[in-house]
Amino acid sequence: MLIDVLKAFLALGIMGLIFGVALSIAGNVFYVQEDKRKEKVLAILPGANCGGCGYAGCSNYADAVIAGEAPCNKCLAAKSEGAAAIAELLGVDSVSVKPMVAHIRCHGSHEFANKKYIYYGMNDCLAASRLLGGYMTCQYGCLGFGNCVKKCPENAISIRNGVAVVDRDACIGCGLCLKACPKGVIELIPFDGAVFVDCSNKDRGSRTREACNIGCIGCKICEKSCPEGAIHLEGNVSLIDYEKCTGCGICAQNCPRKIIELN
Repeated sequence: MLIDVLKAFLALGIMGLIFGVALSIAGNVFYVQEDKRKEKVLAILPGANCGGCGYAGCSNYADAVIAGEAPCNKCLAAKSEGAAAIAELLGVDSVSVKPMVAHIRCHGSHEFANKKYIYYGMNDCLAASRLLGGYMTCQYGCLGFGNCVKKCPENAISIRNGVAVVDRDACIGCGLCLKACPKGVIELIPFDGAVFVDCSNKDRGSRTREACNIGCIGCKICEKSCPEGAIHLEGNVSLIDYEKCTGCGICAQNCPRKIIELN
């Protein structure tokens, strides 16, 4: 019996050796040499692997940039300095990056927003929104369960009094929170933008008043008072054209609902 056991071990050892040699040969035959520039590109990128560039992570984006399949400025977190460094490394033209930051277009916290019913269920915005559009009377408001918080790779979003709030200094503008929000109340705006509209409600004024004590009622006072024509009404809610906005703050001063915020 001992001899049979030894024979079995010997046979397994020989098979392992043969497979090991075969794998080693296959590894050398099919080996793909990685571009040495990739390590340098990855050193420039922030390493957040947020996917905001449209690729699965920094490594995939680096491969695409080196292959010439993606521009150097797709990573918002790397900013213009990073894009310029990558362009110089690869010997291509540099393109500046306009820093962006996430902004929550809702201030309907517990003291302002009205509720249709008391929600008992999963602490998940998508799940809550599937029940009659959510428990808020305003169908456009933040539900406050933090799907955006869970997706943010930089912990730049928190929930305060039932509404998401962005830490502008921590936000890298990757846009993952936009995809996570089933209500679409998050937008990316220029980091240097001076004025923000804190409402997404597209209902008429009378209906908005029923839903929220602070929502935009589409009165057009901001639009009429802006000296640069940088704010206008679209779908019963104010929108800012940041290419025209000078940050004078006149719209915020005149807004009767106080939902226009100055940075």
